[in-house]
Amino acid sequence: MGGLSAEREVSLSTGRECAAALREAGYEVVELDAGADLAARLVEIAPDVVFNALHGRWGEDGCVQGLLEWLRLPYTHSGVLASALAMDKSRSKDTFRAAGLPVVESVIAAAAEVRQRHVMAPPYVVKPNNEGSSVGVYLVQEAANAPPQLSDEMPEQVMVETYAPGRELTTTVMGDRALTVTDILTTGWYDYDAKYKPGGSRHVLPAELPQEIFDACLDYALRAHRALGCRGLSRTDFRWDESRGRDGLILLETNTQPGMTPTSLSPEQAAHVGISFPELCRWMVEDASCNR
Repeated sequence: MGGLSAEREVSLSTGRECAAALREAGYEVVELDAGADLAARLVEIAPDVVFNALHGRWGEDGCVQGLLEWLRLPYTHSGVLASALAMDKSRSKDTFRAAGLPVVESVIAAAAEVRQRHVMAPPYVVKPNNEGSSVGVYLVQEAANAPPQLSDEMPEQVMVETYAPGRELTTTVMGDRALTVTDILTTGWYDYDAKYKPGGSRHVLPAELPQEIFDACLDYALRAHRALGCRGLSRTDFRWDESRGRDGLILLETNTQPGMTPTSLSPEQAAHVGISFPELCRWMVEDASCNR
């Protein structure tokens, strides 16, 4: 838990919640803040299973997964390749396109160029190519006269993608099962605060959708999970433009390590289908593996 990414605080919250649930489920749990001495600490602790509650770079992009494979420690969530693919938004989009899944057009551009001119016609979104939780996301409206003034903290290369209007939907996949669909309601942009602050968003579960759209979300989420080679738990996010019917359903991205905090979506979906939080955490531990 914790770690060094921009999502450290979310990871600490996820770690605390999961540790408490695992103790309730009967496991002996050691909480470990992942720092530069992570490998040495893991060798010292010698766990039976590593529950990976890290978020963002180094924790869910294949780096820690590679370390755990090297140490031959079974771990939760996806492996090295699936984690790296899902975190790289450009490459994951290529994977989704190859699998016949609907995604928006996007380009990788220099941040300096994006600050100087519109690299595509507004409306569009600018984001880091390898961050999650809406970290560093800029929405450029259709009426914008000037390009976005990206912060100095943005990486040198960023993703610019066509803005997908509509309702914010999400589906969790647990192993080989897509659980349900949540409709996420906010008063504005579904940003970092909307995702993690209490009251930042409202979740309608199950989403009140035409059956065709509901079923498509389940289908696309499971296909995305399989196309990336995910295992364990994943969550796929969508936008749906009601005016365009099924053609308006767009796959945004797949998160290989969904948040598991008090306001998180995946535990809510699991509870909706009858799986308590401790039961979900237990399933993840028992599902853990490595490529021995």
